[in-house]
Amino acid sequence: MSLASYAPIVRDGLWTNNPALVQVLGLCPTLAVSSSVVNGLGLGLATVMVLVATNVIISLVANLVRPEVRIPVYILVIASIVTVIDLVMKAYFTELHAVLGIFIPLIVVNCTILGRAEAFASRNSVARSFVDGIAVGAGFTLVLVTLGAIREVLGRGTLLAQADTMLGQWASWMSVTVIPDYPGFLVAVLPPGAFIGLGLLIALKNAIDRSRAARATAPQAIAAHPAGT
Repeated sequence: MSLASYAPIVRDGLWTNNPALVQVLGLCPTLAVSSSVVNGLGLGLATVMVLVATNVIISLVANLVRPEVRIPVYILVIASIVTVIDLVMKAYFTELHAVLGIFIPLIVVNCTILGRAEAFASRNSVARSFVDGIAVGAGFTLVLVTLGAIREVLGRGTLLAQADTMLGQWASWMSVTVIPDYPGFLVAVLPPGAFIGLGLLIALKNAIDRSRAARATAPQAIAAHPAGT
């Protein structure tokens, strides 16, 4: 299968059917964890790993599972993968794990994971399911990181603060003070700021989609109604 055949899957996960901006799934971690870039990136990468592993395993065993027990089996697979990732993060990324807290285990109940397992992985090949897991996870992560960047800059005046909690002490230099001597905008780091920020991102995506659709239909309209007719 050519690489071009995977393009619709990637486009669907990153933009057309983005889990956070279009399906509006996984709102709990999206709103609660996206107070900074590092937190958003940490949870996003964990979600990518869960999505990829789940999609691959479900694609492999889908034909072996009876239809009436498929959902419990899918949930068991997801829970097992999340448990492994949770333990790995607790062992090697202790500080980041402490910050993210309960939201790592809660990946189990993220509707995006189960939704992709049921709607895509159980009906497609391992390769396509693998690509879908990466694309959907990357789309979710991009929203978390973008929202985290907006809230961190507006709320604290910094960017990539506490990068060392995820990458180690060597990454301390990555922290940037965007606005020096900034007192902070408290609403940006509180839940209302998360709702407002996500709403603005959804509105921006919708505006871009409408603009692209208008540009695509303009030539057709001109052809159908030429000047002077």
